[in-house]
Amino acid sequence: MALTAYQQQFKRRMKRAISLRAKADQKARRYTQLLSDAIGAAEDAATQMNALNQLYNADVSTYTLLTQALHANSGQEVLQDHLAQSAPGEEAVIFNQVPDANGGQPLPANPLFGEVVTGTPITPPAPALKAVAKDVTPKTPLVPDVAPAASDEVAG
Repeated sequence: MALTAYQQQFKRRMKRAISLRAKADQKARRYTQLLSDAIGAAEDAATQMNALNQLYNADVSTYTLLTQALHANSGQEVLQDHLAQSAPGEEAVIFNQVPDANGGQPLPANPLFGEVVTGTPITPPAPALKAVAKDVTPKTPLVPDVAPAASDEVAG
């Protein structure tokens, strides 16, 4: 039985999503291994720093703040355990026949699935420019704040 356009669209979108998931998993595995290796190297350096501190009666920090936080919170063993518990491609993907919905018609293109949305772009109207109000306050001449002279006073 031939697939409808709706079902073909699902199949195409699902293949792309599965591919993206596999790439993300591959990156996560690679970076987890690199982080685990870095934590191991930090532990080796800390061992050497501790030995030097004891030999020379010094007090130099054995870890940087970052490596200390990584060592304390996750540790190399935890990362290796996560890697060991999940194998690449652990979830088998079986394409179930998707029920024919939407009358067999494909759904509109969606950029989420890497599809180019075609059609006339909708541009919102430009906001109306507001006119700047003109300053209409009267300009008064500056009057010095000087006390009146004795001759200016009215005798009384």
